Amino acid sequence: MAYHQRLSLLIFIDSLFIVTTIFLSNLLVYDRHLILSSTLIITAITLLVCHHVFSFHFKLYKKAWEYASIGELIIILKIVTFSIVIAAVVQQMLGQGVFLRLLATTWMLHMIFIGGSRFWWRIVRDTYIKKNENRKRTLIIGAGAAGTMVARQLQTSNEAELLAVAFIDDDERKHHLDILSIPVVGGIDQIEKAVHDLRIDNIVIAIPSLSKRELNEIFQECAKTKAKTKILPMLEDLVTGKVSVKQFRDVQVEDLLGREPVELDIESISEYVSNKVVLVTGAGGSIGSEICRQVSQFHPKKLILLGHGENSIYSIEMELRGIHKESNIQIVTEIADIQDFNKMISIMEKYHPDVVYHAAAHKHVPLMERNPEEAVKNNMIGTKNVALAAEWNDVKTFVMISSDKAVNPTSVMGATKRLAEMIIQDMGRTSKTKFIAVRFGNVLGSRGSVIPLFKKQIQKGGPVTVTHPDMVRYFMTIPEASRLVIQAGSLARGGETFVLDMGDPVKIVDLAKNLIKLSGNSVDEIGIKFTGMRPGEKLFEELLNENEVHHKQVFPKIYIGKTANMFMEEIDEIIRTYMIQEKEALASTLVALANRKESEMIRMEEKPLPIPG
Repeated sequence: MAYHQRLSLLIFIDSLFIVTTIFLSNLLVYDRHLILSSTLIITAITLLVCHHVFSFHFKLYKKAWEYASIGELIIILKIVTFSIVIAAVVQQMLGQGVFLRLLATTWMLHMIFIGGSRFWWRIVRDTYIKKNENRKRTLIIGAGAAGTMVARQLQTSNEAELLAVAFIDDDERKHHLDILSIPVVGGIDQIEKAVHDLRIDNIVIAIPSLSKRELNEIFQECAKTKAKTKILPMLEDLVTGKVSVKQFRDVQVEDLLGREPVELDIESISEYVSNKVVLVTGAGGSIGSEICRQVSQFHPKKLILLGHGENSIYSIEMELRGIHKESNIQIVTEIADIQDFNKMISIMEKYHPDVVYHAAAHKHVPLMERNPEEAVKNNMIGTKNVALAAEWNDVKTFVMISSDKAVNPTSVMGATKRLAEMIIQDMGRTSKTKFIAVRFGNVLGSRGSVIPLFKKQIQKGGPVTVTHPDMVRYFMTIPEASRLVIQAGSLARGGETFVLDMGDPVKIVDLAKNLIKLSGNSVDEIGIKFTGMRPGEKLFEELLNENEVHHKQVFPKIYIGKTANMFMEEIDEIIRTYMIQEKEALASTLVALANRKESEMIRMEEKPLPIPG
């Protein structure tokens, strides 16, 4: 019905109600005898006019009554009360006194007729028009403000696919109560029972303030059921209106890390990045590209994207240009191989960067086991090339991205990263350039990580392949790792190995089970197959060996390891002879040297670091 047609109908119906109300009140007050008088007629006209005036003022006729709530009821209360008050004033002005009993009865009937006529439509809609039989039965985790908001919107929306049938909340004061006619059936430990007893199809986690560890605990309970689990969008997205409360999203593996984001020291980062020339090697890779994104937020004067793969460099260049099209950041690309020393010198001389983030490396463990000479060329010689070029061109800070696999390495990849750390630590002893290494574990979603592999295997119907049931790894999201790398650069004094706090280690088999569950499947449907450990792999990864342990944090989630042995003569010998060695012999030499310990260890004198705050 068009608005003008609807308006005319409502005015006509309300007018009938008001006239009926005044005369019905007269019958009830005066013992069922209708007493017509000029005062009664004037009162009726006054009520009629005032009701319509106030209705327009409070926009009563513009309300969608299928969504009527307490707000609409308060508006009706104001309109009726104000109309009765003015009618009383008119009666007083007529000089015959105020008919209190008549007006009180009229007020009550007026509220019943006007309010009832409006809310009747919502009752009919909720009871008869809304079809619940085809909606998915849903359990809402959290009976607080967010959970209540979710339930209310599901109840009032005809388009909603979900039907809220119960709440779960750990607040015992809410247990056995009904909220919006929906029962609170217990705490988190009752999820599995509630899903079974109430035939739940979907679970919605509606607690935006949850820590990741708490979310992980709730999800593990949800994973015991066959119901599909979704989560409410971030609270700030709801508040700012970016998303609706009904736009639930799937729980992602990043949500289950049990880690909280670290707050960065923006001032210290800005001091060494803002309005500076920054060069990132491996800028097209997972970590390198994210470092570019994070650095660009601090408005460097120039950002140089250096990489070997033209497609990946082009992709990050276009992305950054799109994001910063209104800023003055100069984004420059260089297609180059870090193994080309002359090219590295040329690039450094051309741009004279203030900061270099060296993220280029070969990281795939099994591939490097089969090609140890390539690991030497890229991870060791490439690092040395970039570091020397940086030193010769007075770069202020050089940050090398290392790996937890460099600790007590059993693989070629880990060994070459450890030896590359030694190279830059040795340079850091005498150079004006601050050379540091930043060491962390696996990053979720990076190329070569298990997450994309598991997802592909799940899409194909399984099984998911896990090397060993007891294998554990540290995990961190790419953005968090990149932010902490940038933060570590601000703490550099030269020669340190910074270690990022990776939180608690995660069993790979548990990660696989979570991903299967998140995909909407069961472990029985997809299956998990144990394939055995590959060459160079370890069951447990470490972040510091026994000679490097330094437990004190220099910044939240950032530690510094004591500088241990450096075997520069042996490293130089490997670089000179790696091409003439057999692959097996080269691999053994690399791993043995990276793990060598001497009775008299060469240690650098520790340099104290300022501890923020």
